[in-house]
Amino acid sequence: MPCPHNEITIVQRSQRQSAVAAAAYQSGEKLFCEYDQQVKHYPEKRGIVHNEILLPANAPQEYADRNTLWNAAEAVEKQWNSQLARRWVLTIPREILPDQYAVLVREFCEQQFVSKGMIADFAIHDPHPPGHNPHAHVLLTMRAMDEHGKWLPKSRKVYDLDESGERIKLPSGRWKSHKEDTVDWNDQKYCEIWRHEWEVIQNRYLEANDRPERVDLRSYARQGLDIVPTVHEGVAVQQMEKRGIQTNIGNLNREIRAANNLMKSIRQLIQNLKG
Repeated sequence: MPCPHNEITIVQRSQRQSAVAAAAYQSGEKLFCEYDQQVKHYPEKRGIVHNEILLPANAPQEYADRNTLWNAAEAVEKQWNSQLARRWVLTIPREILPDQYAVLVREFCEQQFVSKGMIADFAIHDPHPPGHNPHAHVLLTMRAMDEHGKWLPKSRKVYDLDESGERIKLPSGRWKSHKEDTVDWNDQKYCEIWRHEWEVIQNRYLEANDRPERVDLRSYARQGLDIVPTVHEGVAVQQMEKRGIQTNIGNLNREIRAANNLMKSIRQLIQNLKG
């Protein structure tokens, strides 16, 4: 069955994270970070079979270079707590053909992100054994660009108005105002929209391959299923488990699976008794 896992996070400077480092990790390339003057390289990362940058029409062609793109994206952010990039990890259905992995992710990124003005940098990882755990890493820019490819502010000042449409003056002598986002990409609604669209496009590819499986990214509760979800296992946990080293997360997931199997057996027994 296709794995429904997908994860969205923000690369944040306040967490000592770097968009350049994230790009180096997912692409397998050696990149130089101008912000901290360090080379970012992860030679131990294996199974990277494809990487690609998708540019909207108004983006400078120089941003097709990964090192140039992410250093530029970091340079425009001046705050200690700046959000540098949006990061997605998407599980790819094992049931489709390997040469469709990049086609699937490219189509999804172009429709959902690039068409809105974001730059999408994605990579396909298919670690050994091939076809066992194919997935994509997608790194997205956080700022919109004008028609000349210049980064726009993330927010703008908007003056509050009274019932007569006039500005409201504060006791300090300043005008009452608030900030509004230039683009609404951080709106929580998009997480649901993007997850839904990722589900739709995966199922379209599965159908095109005459596969009976379908992806459902709703939670078990929203699907009406009495199943306890397992806890996400990161790369480090998975590697330790493969070496036969039991971890707390691995043990917890084994207990969850055992409990789910027990509940499944009980439900089946009740169904049989009902006739």
